[in-house]
Amino acid sequence: MSKMKTNRGAAKRFSRTGKGGYKRAQSHLNHILTKKKSKRKRQLGLTQQVADSDVKSVRRMLPYS
Repeated sequence: MSKMKTNRGAAKRFSRTGKGGYKRAQSHLNHILTKKKSKRKRQLGLTQQVADSDVKSVRRMLPYS
């Protein structure tokens, strides 16, 4: 049987944590930044855990991570 392919778009967006979860970046930090408060932009720069309901699909896209 051939190897499974990794979804390259997902590989660039998600990475594995030490405990086996996945971390992700947040959106809304690319443009139209003048109307957003400094606190909001600072907090959007932090990473977050992938939600429990989405872990199954992320794991399917990244079979070797």
